[in-house]
Amino acid sequence: MPIKASAKKALRQSLKRRSRNIARKNKIKDLVKKARSLVAQNKKDEAKQLLPQVYKALDKAAKAGVIKKNAAARKKSRITKSLR
Repeated sequence: MPIKASAKKALRQSLKRRSRNIARKNKIKDLVKKARSLVAQNKKDEAKQLLPQVYKALDKAAKAGVIKKNAAARKKSRITKSLR
């Protein structure tokens, strides 16, 4: 456990960031899973409507540093490729 005040604050910050990052990652995983399952069921119109939400989640995560920029681009590319 941290003893100094600055170390205590750093711990609080890291826990907050960790929970935020995990929430962002989970949201990405859920949206990507949902999109892939819709494509597998040949519900491409519904998947296309879900695409902006997936893009937004990926871009926000990449901007915050939760995932890397290229990883976000790769995921977006693969999802759109599966829609074709």
